[in-house]
Amino acid sequence: MTDMKLEQLALNSGHTPTTKKTKKVFAITREAGLSDDTTLTNVHSNREGLTHAEATQRLAHYGPNEVAHEKAPPALVQLLMAFNNPFIYVLLVLALVSLFTDYILPLRAGQETDLSGVIIISTMVTLSGLLRFWQEFRTNRAAQALQSLVRSQVTVLRREEGSDTAQRHDVDMRELVPGDIILLSTGDQVPADVRLLSARNLYISEAVLTGESLPVEKHRREAGIDPQGKTDQELLASDNICLMGTSVASGTARAVVVATGGETWFGSLASSLTGSRPQTAFDRGVNSVSRLLIRFMLVMVPVVLLINGFTKGDWLDATLFALAVAVGLTPEMLPMIVSANLAKGAIAMSRRKVIVKRLNAIQNLGAMDVLCTDKTGTLTQDTILLAHHLNSQGAQDARVLLLAWLNSGSQSGAKNLMDRAVLCAGDKVISQSQRSRFHLVDELPFDFSRRRVSVLVEDLAQHRSRLICKGAVEEMLAVSIAVRQGALTVALDATQRAALLAQTERYHQQGYRVLLVATRDEEVQSPLSESDERDLIIEGMLTFRDPPKASAGRAIQALRDSGVAVKVLTGDNPLVTQRVCADVGLSDPNMLTGDQIETMSDMQLAQQVERCTLFAQLTPLQKSRVVRLLQQNGHTVGFLGDGINDAPALRAADTGISVDSAADVAKASSDIILLEKDLQVLNEGVLKGRETFGNIIKYLNMTASSNFGNVFSLLIASAFIPFLPMLSIHLLIQNLMYDVSQLALPWDKVDREFLNKPRKWDAGNIKRFMLWMGPTSSIFDVTTFALMWFIFGANHAGVQSLFQSGWFIEGLLSQTLVVHMLRTRKIPFIQSRATLPVMLTTLAVMALGILIPFSPLGAMVGLVPLPWQYFPWLLLTLFSYCLVAQGMKRCYIRRFGQWF
Repeated sequence: MTDMKLEQLALNSGHTPTTKKTKKVFAITREAGLSDDTTLTNVHSNREGLTHAEATQRLAHYGPNEVAHEKAPPALVQLLMAFNNPFIYVLLVLALVSLFTDYILPLRAGQETDLSGVIIISTMVTLSGLLRFWQEFRTNRAAQALQSLVRSQVTVLRREEGSDTAQRHDVDMRELVPGDIILLSTGDQVPADVRLLSARNLYISEAVLTGESLPVEKHRREAGIDPQGKTDQELLASDNICLMGTSVASGTARAVVVATGGETWFGSLASSLTGSRPQTAFDRGVNSVSRLLIRFMLVMVPVVLLINGFTKGDWLDATLFALAVAVGLTPEMLPMIVSANLAKGAIAMSRRKVIVKRLNAIQNLGAMDVLCTDKTGTLTQDTILLAHHLNSQGAQDARVLLLAWLNSGSQSGAKNLMDRAVLCAGDKVISQSQRSRFHLVDELPFDFSRRRVSVLVEDLAQHRSRLICKGAVEEMLAVSIAVRQGALTVALDATQRAALLAQTERYHQQGYRVLLVATRDEEVQSPLSESDERDLIIEGMLTFRDPPKASAGRAIQALRDSGVAVKVLTGDNPLVTQRVCADVGLSDPNMLTGDQIETMSDMQLAQQVERCTLFAQLTPLQKSRVVRLLQQNGHTVGFLGDGINDAPALRAADTGISVDSAADVAKASSDIILLEKDLQVLNEGVLKGRETFGNIIKYLNMTASSNFGNVFSLLIASAFIPFLPMLSIHLLIQNLMYDVSQLALPWDKVDREFLNKPRKWDAGNIKRFMLWMGPTSSIFDVTTFALMWFIFGANHAGVQSLFQSGWFIEGLLSQTLVVHMLRTRKIPFIQSRATLPVMLTTLAVMALGILIPFSPLGAMVGLVPLPWQYFPWLLLTLFSYCLVAQGMKRCYIRRFGQWF
């Protein structure tokens, strides 16, 4: 095929040639309204398919039939991204300053160098980044391995060059090109946007695009509809096209490929999901806390530098001391603590059948206060069941079930979902003796013009034949003349017709699908023809529905009890949505549909999304819009979905939640994957997310307040004491030991009260916490200053090491006690005890802190042994601190109504 022909084909099929930039047009919206021959001409094909050479040439021109999807970046990029954290940036800057002041300047001056500060900070940064990298790299690698196992094949017709006879070939779906003729059968995935050339009993499941649980009927027909651009809903409703990503529920078809890859409707949706993600609640929270701590640092560090510089006269020592203060104000272990908490949370959640793809999503899950979910498979069982088999009076009737079972069971073709539901219900109650009475004589398969299926069976017991017909209500009424009422047969007049239609409408409003069953006992000869479907007697009706999950109502109530509002965003129709949701406790008289949303401005819709619980007949972008407006209203939003139509909303949400059986594009857009599509499983994940966040915020509040208290004490001491109250190396060692004491916090438990409602990053509360609880410890630092100055005579530069040793021990032990005092709003050790790992690490750090002044390490850094008389005073100081801290805790809770 010439290049000019290829370019013309590209324009006809919606593909943009690589040499030109034209506005993308979805060819499938045009081809649905054209004749078969015109469509085949547009894609330069014929009913026998392409030759192998043509297919190869087109594949080289258009590229593989695959859609854009988000891929995990290379390992090196993932490693660098693991260090993309505001706290790490602060620590790296401090490490560079420490390198300059402790190593480069002394080296140039020929003085002794000290890299301890740089090593301590660098170790924390390295451990934190590597831990995060390993967890996320391992998860991404597992997801890619699973995806690589899936290879879809499609049956195409291909010809040899010069031959008019096509042969069937199974090719990889990626090798499909526009103009290919494909064959579809039950269970196949539709591999591209196609137009039907022929179809038999074809039902297409579009649940992955629309959320509609029942498959829709598709058939070939000639031109006659408007060929201009269609809306998403109109495109999906076209009965002679099938879109990429849908699947064949039953039947067979031959179709021509109109568009592949990124030019398909699905491909355009997938391409919009690549690129950078919007900031989540976790990202915004970390950034707000980072800005708060940096502001404090920018205020406090210059103050410490100036006070020490002017009072002591040694600006180099003052600079080193101010640097140590900056490190002290920075929660240097926070990146590592956050990573350890999130990694441990991911492991714990995996045991609860919740797989975490992005670690930050754990905190977002705990902070979630609105869960948007689809309906099919989440609230419902994602299957069709026979709900009623009624006679014309509206009563359950076993005879109606038997007739329906004979009709469904006697068909030789593939059974659709409703036939399977009938057979499943009948198999439970129809005896073997009843089944053996009947023998199939002939059948008249379903087609889309009649919308009925008929079977002719012989009753071996009564030696007569009976025609049993089952189909759509209007089409059945059109060929019926009577209604059976008990032993009587009543003419199907206008009154009877109106009664049946009214009964059908009542069930439709309750979310049921309705079929009628009718018979004809007159002599009917084989083979059957359409003319035999006449003069039928209505025997009764069948109703079908996708029933709600037994656990859905309890799970929704559990989420409500946990402070999470549940909203349903579905592509299904409003009547079905309202009925199913009412069954699980979600009622909403103000339900919005996609058509209503389309007419609203963002301001109007932002108000409505707060009031409405149910949203039906939504397009993918409308779901995403609802999620975005909920976020703008201040909510942390999770979205649970598994279809292609859910992918934009999954990506926009703070936490995108999918399931292991979801479409690939949905899983790629999600942050969390459930191994069970069950809201109860999700609720357990929410609680684990809050527990994980609780342990993170514990560390942040305790460390920020404790470090601020230390710096506040340093300001007081620097203003009145003629020597440095503590050397910079003492501050670094003290901070490192204090942080080590909190390494076990990821294994701590959280008070039950903390889990009862969503938890978010709150920089304002951290600021209050620092200002209230920090100076509390400073009270006892000042009493220690007085103790060392007046009782132990450490009141001049010659004995400053004794002063510094006394404050080093008291400061470290009081800081470590903070872990127990502030980890709970209850009375520590009595009403709430930390877990054993936390108890052991804090006890070990306290013991080590007491021993350091008596060790060679203490002598190396300028600490000296303390007299035994110091330790009773130390116990009194610590006990008093515990009492005052508990009192301040109660005052704080009464004042602000919260703890963490």
